[in-house]
Amino acid sequence: MEPLDRKDIFNRLFAFYGVLLTERQQQFFKHYYHDDYSLSEIAQIYNVSRNAVHDQIRTCEAHLEDYERKLSLIAQSDRRDALIEKIRETKDLSLLDAFGKLDDQ
Repeated sequence: MEPLDRKDIFNRLFAFYGVLLTERQQQFFKHYYHDDYSLSEIAQIYNVSRNAVHDQIRTCEAHLEDYERKLSLIAQSDRRDALIEKIRETKDLSLLDAFGKLDDQ
């Protein structure tokens, strides 16, 4: 699997943790990462400075990374996905027992 680029990483983090951000942070994040708006375009929409948008985007990124560090939902999801793939490849259904133990890791 190829490493994810910065945009993909933050979009994935947002999919898991975006609801934990404020409504305004979510809007700025979506415009920047989903809609590919520039900082200036977002600033113009919300009648704020470009620097204010930049600060909010960086704050969002820091929060999203911190949530993953603390909650590890993406890491858990990746472990589940890897186990599912291994079951598919090997057709070893005894690996299903490992599913119950994933949350203990």
